[in-house]
Amino acid sequence: MTITEETAEDLPPGTTPYYARIHRWIKRAVLVCLVALVVEGAFTLPFMAIYYGYPTLSLTEICSELLKVRYSDDTLECKYPYPPLGPPEGAEGKDTAQDQWGIQPIPKYHRIGFRELVRIHDERIARQAQQAGH
Repeated sequence: MTITEETAEDLPPGTTPYYARIHRWIKRAVLVCLVALVVEGAFTLPFMAIYYGYPTLSLTEICSELLKVRYSDDTLECKYPYPPLGPPEGAEGKDTAQDQWGIQPIPKYHRIGFRELVRIHDERIARQAQQAGH
């Protein structure tokens, strides 16, 4: 038995000895990318939650405020837990969105700044309390 025959038997199915090295490097690169994606995903949500105002607003309130801003409708609320057979996310508010639709949609809502949802939420609560008082 030659050396190439022994290594060919040890290789995964479908890999020839000629391509074994490149397959090994592709496998390593894919694993590194997957680990990077998992780490990125694990750190994205906490930082975004803090950016939008997590200690003051709960995650459900942040979700509701984002829906209200995105679809220009103060009645939209995030449902938790979401009903198993409910409509797709955003299907309720898509008729009220002020976006300009086309090949490249242009959103008509302003960009949310650091902890700006807290201010928007407080203003909405004050407005609703004022309307209820009259």
